[in-house]
Amino acid sequence: MKKVLAFVGGVLLLVNTAFAYDAELAKRFNAMFSQMTPEVIKQRPCEVDSKKLFEMIKNKEPFVFLDIRTPEEMSITGITWKDTLRIPMHELFKEENLKKLPKDKKIIVVCHTGARATAAALALRAVGFMNAYSYKGGLPELAKDAGRNTIGVIGK
Repeated sequence: MKKVLAFVGGVLLLVNTAFAYDAELAKRFNAMFSQMTPEVIKQRPCEVDSKKLFEMIKNKEPFVFLDIRTPEEMSITGITWKDTLRIPMHELFKEENLKKLPKDKKIIVVCHTGARATAAALALRAVGFMNAYSYKGGLPELAKDAGRNTIGVIGK
């Protein structure tokens, strides 16, 4: 239970930072999030794992990857899927960027570890994108599950 509450606190911090410029969006997210119990959050209904992702690809289900990592992270490695949007989390909730997101297919949000993706997917759902899902485990997990090795990048 403590881990779930810590996760909730982290999500709120990330989302409130992303919404810092727009109080109305922050209010709507907080209202939606306050109705979620730790049990509901623990189930992670808006999360896609590699099994589900590969089923989507096999079934030719339309989706886009939304890479919300920083430009510095994106410059090191990235997703080469044809339908990929690259919008850093701190810019995601600007009106012009929200207009770039599809409403007619799933949005699979990806970051490095999955934490920001979960926060972003929940926040996107709060503002009406019920087709937003986070990718479980982040980019290293995606690379591993796709059969490729990843090399950890050591900080300066």
